[in-house]
Amino acid sequence: MKDIIIIGGGLAGLTAGMYAKRAGLDTLLFEKMFTGGQAATTDLIDNYPGLDEPISGPDFAMKIENHARKFGLEIQYEEIISLELNDRVKKVITEDKEYEAKAVILAMGADAKKLGLEKEDHFRGRGVSYCATCDGAFYKDKDVAVIGGGDTAAEDALFLAKLVNKVYLIHRRDTLRAAKIIADKVIAHEKIEKVWDSTVEAILGEEKLVGIRVNNVKTGEKRDIKVDGAFVAIGVRPHSELVKDKVSMSEGGYILTDENMKTDIPGIFAAGDIRQKPLLQLVTAAADGAVSAYSAQKYIIEEFEE
Repeated sequence: MKDIIIIGGGLAGLTAGMYAKRAGLDTLLFEKMFTGGQAATTDLIDNYPGLDEPISGPDFAMKIENHARKFGLEIQYEEIISLELNDRVKKVITEDKEYEAKAVILAMGADAKKLGLEKEDHFRGRGVSYCATCDGAFYKDKDVAVIGGGDTAAEDALFLAKLVNKVYLIHRRDTLRAAKIIADKVIAHEKIEKVWDSTVEAILGEEKLVGIRVNNVKTGEKRDIKVDGAFVAIGVRPHSELVKDKVSMSEGGYILTDENMKTDIPGIFAAGDIRQKPLLQLVTAAADGAVSAYSAQKYIIEEFEE
């Protein structure tokens, strides 16, 4: 039986593994694809403390994985198909084997919802972004588009307007779904051009993004808008299907925890973008991972050690 099993090899999971191994806990991390999570698919990272020069996402992910392995973290590339979490001893089940653990840390992360357009993946990190606070600084004094009409899109537009030359806010309706106080600021902002009743139907460019093509859903009129960056803000999907109906979640599918990363099931913790919190960033994922490992260690001492 393992002390801790961690599910998810993004920054939260790797940090949890690092802290757990440093505490002398027998720890196993499962990752179904590749370590690094969303960071591994990011072009450049320049807002992580201690990095005085930008680093590519894949290089950052490799450094974190190597650091975790340095402490002896065992990483197994295998998909979890089910969990049994309510008993004192937790069971983690793959296609080939059943594993037992005293505590489980859920760190499966989240993904931004995509537009589903051709070239979208090709230009990710090279003009297409899903995180204004992460990548906004790269577009200082340039023209950008924000796609969406909710709170996140409105907040992103206001944030970017402080940095860039102009923001085009593309929304499929003629009013924002954002909270009125935020929406009013967007409407009044002179650097934000509202492109109502419109959807993005194409991303323009060959080697780099040079613009977007929008379609007015009411008139059918098409318009090409020259921008250097497009920020997609149509929602985030947490990867919480594995624990649906097993732990408490928000309406959006985020796992609910307290500040110690504890869920409503003893011995089950959550860390990173999969949990409900105000800011989804690398630095908060790392902090969550450290706290979850510490809390799991305390739980094991209290419940399993005499």
